[in-house]
Amino acid sequence: MTNQKKSQKNKFAFFGTPGLSVIVLDELEAAGFIPSVVVTSPDEKKGRGLKLTPPPVKVWAEARDITVLQPEHLDDSFIHQLRANDHELFIVVAYGKILPRTVLGIPRRGVLNVHPSLLPRLRGPSPVRSAILNDERAVGVTIMLLDGETDHGPIIAQKKLTPANWPTRALELEEILIREGGTLLAQILPEWIAGTIEAHEQNHDIATYCEKIEKEDGLLDLSADPYKNLLKIRAYEGWPGTHAFFERNDKKIRVGILDAHIENEGLVIDKVKPEGKREMSYEEFLRSGARPV
Repeated sequence: MTNQKKSQKNKFAFFGTPGLSVIVLDELEAAGFIPSVVVTSPDEKKGRGLKLTPPPVKVWAEARDITVLQPEHLDDSFIHQLRANDHELFIVVAYGKILPRTVLGIPRRGVLNVHPSLLPRLRGPSPVRSAILNDERAVGVTIMLLDGETDHGPIIAQKKLTPANWPTRALELEEILIREGGTLLAQILPEWIAGTIEAHEQNHDIATYCEKIEKEDGLLDLSADPYKNLLKIRAYEGWPGTHAFFERNDKKIRVGILDAHIENEGLVIDKVKPEGKREMSYEEFLRSGARPV
C-alpha cells in the first residue's frame, strides 16, 4: 500500500530498456517509488528462431500492471500520449534514444538521468569502460538534470566509489555504479520533487569525454604493455571483447581473450575462446600447438 500511495502522489514516467535500467527500477520500488508509465524500446526479434522478445524493462512493468509505451519514433503522437498524463518528472536510464526538447519540457520537475561517472568527467557513451581503460580508479555516479546536450545538464547529486578490486571487470563495475545510482536517486527524489534541493551547473571547463567503442578496438597486441592489455581485457568485457591472432599449422586463428591477470609484471592469460570453438584455459589452447602471431 505504501508504494501505491507514493506512486500516486509522485507521478513519474520511467524511460529505460536493458537489464541495467531494471536495477534502478528495483531500487526505486524498494524505496516506495513506482512509475505510472514506462517508456521502452520496441520488442526485437532475437535468437535462432528470431522470436519477438520484449526488453527487460517491459517485462518488469507488465509484472506490475504498469502502462508501457514502445514508440518507434518520438513523434507528435507519442508526445500527445505523454502530455495526457500529469507527470511531475521523467527518469531516464539507458533508454537508447535521445529525448528531444519537446519531451524534456513536459514534466514540471524536469527529466533526471543516472550517469555512471563523476561528471563532468567522462561525458559520452562509454563512461564505465573508458574509466577502466584509462585506469581512473576514482569512479562514481551522478544524478543530473537533462538539458538537451550530451551529459551537460546541472548536477543534483553525486557519489564517489573506490572499487576494492582494480581493475574491475566492466560488467561488474557497471552494475555496481547503476545500483548505487538507483539508491542515490531514491534518496534525493522526495527532496527534488518538493523543491528543497537544487541542481548546480557543471564546471564545463574541466569536462572530459569518452568515445563510442567500436568492434575493432578489441584487438590486442600481446607484446605491448602488460598492464595496459589487462585494462583493455577488463574494460571490453562482454562487448566488444578482446582478441588476438595466433598461428597453428600455418593457419591464422582469431582467439578471444576472456580473462587474464598480472604476475611478475607480465600478462598471464587465463581463459580464451578460439573462433568457432568452446571456452578453454590458455594452457589447454597452447597444447594444441598454437602460438601468438
